[in-house]
Amino acid sequence: MFVLRNVGKLIFGSSNQETLIELPQGQLYLVRPLSPKGYSELIFKDSSACIRRTAQDFQYQLVIRRVYEEGEAELLDEEGEDGEVDPDSLDTEGDEKTFLLDEALHFRVENREGSERVLAWRDLSGDAGDVYEFVCDTSIKPSEVEQFDLVARQCQYERKYRQPHTTASDEDLQSFVFDHEYPIPPASPLHSPTLQVTRSLDSVDSMFSSTKHTANSGAKREKLLEPVDDPVPTTLSKAKERDMAPPEGASQPEAVEILAAEVAELHFFDFPSGAFVQQDASVTATVTDLGNWKYWLQVSTADKDWLGIPIVADINPVFNFEFLSFIFNQFSEDGSAYSWLLRFKDDATLTRFQEGLLQALWEQLNEMKWSKIKDKERDYVADAFNDLAMDEGEDLQTVEEEEEEFDEEEEDDRPVSERYDSDEEDDDVETKPKDKEVNKQIAVGYKHDRSFVVRGSKIGVFKHTPKGQLEFSTNISKVETPGGELFSPKKVMLHNEDRNLILQKDSDPNKLYRMDLEYGKVVDEWNIHEDIPVVTFAPENKFAQMTHEPTFLGVSHNALYRVDPRLSGSKLVDAQLKQYASKNDFSAIATTEKGYIAVASNKGDIRLFDRLGINAKTHLPALGDPIVGMDVSADGRWLLATCKTYLLLVDTLQKTGKNEGKLGFEKSFAADSKPQPRRLGLTPEHVAQFAYETQKGVDFTPAKFNVGEGAEETSIITATGPYIIEWSLKKVLSGKKAPYMIKRYTDDVKADDFKFGSDKNVIVALPHEVNMVDKARLKKPTRESIAGDFLSAARRGSGRISTPQSGRYKLGRDDIVNSPF
Repeated sequence: MFVLRNVGKLIFGSSNQETLIELPQGQLYLVRPLSPKGYSELIFKDSSACIRRTAQDFQYQLVIRRVYEEGEAELLDEEGEDGEVDPDSLDTEGDEKTFLLDEALHFRVENREGSERVLAWRDLSGDAGDVYEFVCDTSIKPSEVEQFDLVARQCQYERKYRQPHTTASDEDLQSFVFDHEYPIPPASPLHSPTLQVTRSLDSVDSMFSSTKHTANSGAKREKLLEPVDDPVPTTLSKAKERDMAPPEGASQPEAVEILAAEVAELHFFDFPSGAFVQQDASVTATVTDLGNWKYWLQVSTADKDWLGIPIVADINPVFNFEFLSFIFNQFSEDGSAYSWLLRFKDDATLTRFQEGLLQALWEQLNEMKWSKIKDKERDYVADAFNDLAMDEGEDLQTVEEEEEEFDEEEEDDRPVSERYDSDEEDDDVETKPKDKEVNKQIAVGYKHDRSFVVRGSKIGVFKHTPKGQLEFSTNISKVETPGGELFSPKKVMLHNEDRNLILQKDSDPNKLYRMDLEYGKVVDEWNIHEDIPVVTFAPENKFAQMTHEPTFLGVSHNALYRVDPRLSGSKLVDAQLKQYASKNDFSAIATTEKGYIAVASNKGDIRLFDRLGINAKTHLPALGDPIVGMDVSADGRWLLATCKTYLLLVDTLQKTGKNEGKLGFEKSFAADSKPQPRRLGLTPEHVAQFAYETQKGVDFTPAKFNVGEGAEETSIITATGPYIIEWSLKKVLSGKKAPYMIKRYTDDVKADDFKFGSDKNVIVALPHEVNMVDKARLKKPTRESIAGDFLSAARRGSGRISTPQSGRYKLGRDDIVNSPF
C-alpha cells in the first residue's frame, strides 16, 4: 500500500498535468439489469479509460474515450460524407464519455474468473440499477488496475473533503471502497436474466427510497439495489469530514401559539443516491408562533427531535399536492444545506399544514397578522407556493420545444486580447487583473449590436459578431462628471437610439448624468428634483431606447414620475408625478411596448399602471420578500419579479369575469377573477447541492426575458453565484419539474442578459471576464453539471493549454473574451 501511495503522488504531479492515469484498452458497456429497454449495450468496442484533472481544485473526471484503429477514423469520416454514417457519431462528444469522480458513482473494481478485470460505476442519469462497466483488456496488468483504483479513491477523497489526498489515511481511502455491494452484473446479453416483473413503480413511490415495501415484487426489486450497511469503519475527524447525513435536531423553543400540527412521513435527501430516503414513517410536523414575529418548524416523534428550524424565506418551501408533499431546506451554522420532505396522507392534511406554514412565513416577512389580509390575497400567496401548472393560453401552446445542439464547427478559436487597449497584439491574452475593480453591470444595445460592461469608473464596449461571439471594440477609460469628478456608475441605461448612456452616481441620488457614446464622455448633469431622489429608472416603453424618445421614467421610495431632460432646472415633470403619503419602498420598475408600467417594492408588492399620474389599476399583494428586479413581456401579459431566492412569474391576463380578455394594467381584476402567480425557484435538492459545491446560498441576479421587436418571450435568464440559469417559459407554464438549465463558471456571475432579438445567446459578465454563451451549452441540473465541467473547454483544440491560469491559454467561443480594462 505504501508503494502504491507514493506512486499516486508521482501520478498527481504538477498542476499542469491533465491526465493522471490511463488504462489503454478495454470495452465500455451500459448494463441495465432491471430495465425493459434491454439488458446490456456495448457503447465502445475499443476504448481507453483515464482520470483527468479539471480546471477546478479537487475536481476530477473519469473519461472513457473511443479508440480507433489505424485508418478507421478517416474511413468513417469518408463514409459520413457519403451519408452512410451519421455525422453526429463522429464528433468529439460522441467519442467520449465523462463522469465526475464522486462517491455517488460507487466506483469499484472486480476481478472475475481468469484474468478479466472490470471497472464499474453507477449511471446517475439512468434508471435504478443501471451501471457502466469498463471491461479491461487481458493485456492490462493487475497492478495497473489496482493503481487506477487507488487514484480514483484519492480523487474522490479530494472532492469530498476539499483537501489534498496526501492528508488521507488508509482508513479514509478505504471508505471509498464499495466491494460490499452486490456483485457487478455481467456485461453481456448472453447473461441477461429473465425478469419476472416489469418496472412499473408507482410514480408517487418512485420519488422516495425506503426500506419498507408493500408489494413482494417491489421488495425483491429493491433488494437488488439496496447496499448492505458499510462494514468499513471510518476514522475521519469531524473537522475534516463534510458529512451530509441529517444534522442533529434542535429542541422546540417555548411557543405562544401552535399554528399547525400534522402527522407525516419524513424523508431526507441523500446526496450519494440522489433520492429522498425515508427517515421515519410517522412524525409530527408542528408550526409554532414564538412571539415577536418569530416562528418555528419542529419535526419530532415522542422520543426524538428530528429537526427544528426557524421559518424564514431561505427554507425555500415547495408544496406539491400531486405527491402530497412539502419539500424544504435546512441550513446549518457552517453554511451546509440539507433538503427534507414531509409526505402527508391526504389533501386535507397537507392543506391544513400549508395554511399554518404560509401564515408563519408571511407574518415573519411582513410583520403583520395574516388575519388582516383578504381571503383573495391569501389565495394569491398560496397559489404562488403551490407547485402547479399555469394556464398557458392558446398563444403559448404553439411554441415548439427545440432540442438545441452546439455545432463544434462554428467555434472560433482565435485568441482575443483581454486588455482594453486597441494597440495590443492579437495573441495577447493576459488574464490577471491589473486593478481591484470587477465587472458589475451590463447594458445590451437594442439599436446596434453592442454591449457595455461597467467596471469601476471604466466602461468596456463589445461588438456582437454574426457568429454569436463578443469582440472588443473600445474602452471608455474614465467616467467622470462634467466637473471632472471620477465615479463608478451605480446604474446605467442606454437611451436615444443607443447613442447615450444614462448614469447614476451612488453618492448623489438626486442627479443623473448623460454620456455621449460617440465621444465617450459625460456631457450633461441633470438635477431631477431637490426633494425626490432616484431609486431606479426605466425607458418610457419597452423599446424606447431604439427611438429618439427623450423622456424616461423614475421612481423614488414613494413616488413614480416622468423625467424630461428638455426642461430647464429640475427635470421631473410635476404634472405626471404620482406620490404616496406612506413609504412604499419602491425598488424596481419595468415598462411594456405600449408604455404600461409595473412598479415593485422592497415589501414585495407590485402595482400595475396604464399611465402616469393616476392610481394603479391593479395592486398585487406582497409575498413578503423584497423585489430586487422587475421585467415584463412586451405585450404586458407576463410579469417577472426577482427576489433573493426565487422569481415570481405572474399572468396578468384576466380569463373570467366582467373584464375577461383585459390585462391587469388596463382593468382591475374582478372579484371573481384573480391573477395567476408562479414562484420559480431551484428545487430544494438543487439548492442543497449548490450550497454543497459553493458554500453559498441562493442569491439571484435580476431576471430577464429574452427580448426583440415582434419576438415572443420564450426564456428567462438569471444567475446565482457561479451559475447561470435559464428557465423555459413553456416548461414552466406546463408545470414541468425543475424546468431550467444551468451552466457553471469558475467565478461568480455579476450580470447577465440576452442578446437583443435572440433567445439563444446570453451575455455573461464575470468579475474579470465577459463572454457570450450559446444557450445550447446549458445543461440539465445533475450532479456533474452542478459540480461543473471545467475540462471540456480546455480539451477543445490541440493548441490550447489546459488551464485558464496558463499564460498562453487560447480562447474559444465559450471562454473569456475580455478581462480587466
